[in-house]
Amino acid sequence: MKKTLIAFMISGLAGFAAYGQDGAKSDAKQAGSDIKQAGKDTGHAAKSAGKSVKKGTKKAVHKTAKATEKGADKVKEKTQ
Repeated sequence: MKKTLIAFMISGLAGFAAYGQDGAKSDAKQAGSDIKQAGKDTGHAAKSAGKSVKKGTKKAVHKTAKATEKGADKVKEKTQ
């Protein structure tokens, strides 16, 4: 009886050890997936930031052009 109980305990512990090794493999795969997703998220953030910079630059250029045109019109009025 004792030998059977000991055999079950040893096989149970061996099963847990095998499960732990399988878990490490899946943890490594999960880490790889997380890194890949982080890279994609970084790319999307950079793309969004680039679009915002483009929009701000375009707005500034148009505002500057409008102010330049307004100043040129004032000079033109004074010289006529």
